[in-house]
Amino acid sequence: MRIHSIKIRNWKNFTDADVSLSSRTFIVGANASGKSNFLDIFRFLRDVANSSGGGLQKALKDRGGMSKVRSLAARRDPNILLDLKFTEDGDSICWRYVLEISQETAGKRRPVVKREVVYGDNPDTPLLDRPTPEDRQDPERLTQTNLEQVNSNHEFRPIADFFGKTVYLHLVPQLLKYAEGLSGHYLENDPFGQGFLDRIASATERRRKKRLTKIQEVLKKAVPQLEELQFERDPSNGKPHLKAKYAHWRVNGAWQREEQFSDGTLRLIGLFWVLQEDPGLLLLEEPELSLNAKIVSFLAPFIYKLQGKGQVLVTTHSHDLLADEGISLDEVVLLEPSTDATKIRPAKDLTDVVALVEGGLSLGPAILPHAAPPEIDSLASV
Repeated sequence: MRIHSIKIRNWKNFTDADVSLSSRTFIVGANASGKSNFLDIFRFLRDVANSSGGGLQKALKDRGGMSKVRSLAARRDPNILLDLKFTEDGDSICWRYVLEISQETAGKRRPVVKREVVYGDNPDTPLLDRPTPEDRQDPERLTQTNLEQVNSNHEFRPIADFFGKTVYLHLVPQLLKYAEGLSGHYLENDPFGQGFLDRIASATERRRKKRLTKIQEVLKKAVPQLEELQFERDPSNGKPHLKAKYAHWRVNGAWQREEQFSDGTLRLIGLFWVLQEDPGLLLLEEPELSLNAKIVSFLAPFIYKLQGKGQVLVTTHSHDLLADEGISLDEVVLLEPSTDATKIRPAKDLTDVVALVEGGLSLGPAILPHAAPPEIDSLASV
């Protein structure tokens, strides 16, 4: 199961957008064009679907409330709308989930469900269509979605499960290296990898060994002198660690723990670990950071090979990442900011990009000029 398409209205940068998504989609755009905001839609839906984590109210509160999430360009219709279609075979739609959010006009000014609709195999007959008569009799019910309620989502549980398994990891190496000194507060779902070693430790020994063996084979080719990667626990306090053996003048080599690893090595380990977790939806933010250009050029095929049956959305600024010939035009979308909002345009709809690719140019140099700020060439004269 994967997301086939999404319609967006009044979410942060996006006042009105409609985009189809492949099983692997690369999202490009200038700085502040909304790439992170686009990924945050799916993090938001994951948080809403979390029945034990506060659902809709907490998901919006964590983002600063409706005023921070709703587009500044929203005028006549200020409601937020997310309309997603899902597929299991790549073509036919198996589910559709629609969530429209408004705000109470008086009192606590809480976010409320304006509309929540779910369709299954029959696109004409909804399984859920809110507000229901019960909702109208008790408006307090509209402060929650049915998505977040186990006793109410049984007919469309696959959607809730899909959102609930969404993984976002933008590993910040310094947070992992100095996790002990920064201990005491992890952000929910640990998006920046401070507790990444605990994540590795929580896997079964058999699964952990299998995944680390695959990562070791990659690192042996990508990291000079690295020969072996192991997991261990500190005998004094039981805390998890990674250690790697590097070729050295000593006969038995030299071992280093994660705090001595390079930033690029840690980011590679994080990337290849989450790819092997095979989540329903994996969100990757600029995976090229801290990596050698040659390594970056292999990331796209690695993602394709390791993603399994899941779906991966990747934001990037990298020519090298998009240079892979296996990336098709329908796997890349461009975010184009304007004074009012950001438009989402598939690469296949950009005439000049299509012509360049058909002429033999790779997607990176064909589409990334569209993502450059229009006055960037005058930067040197500032």
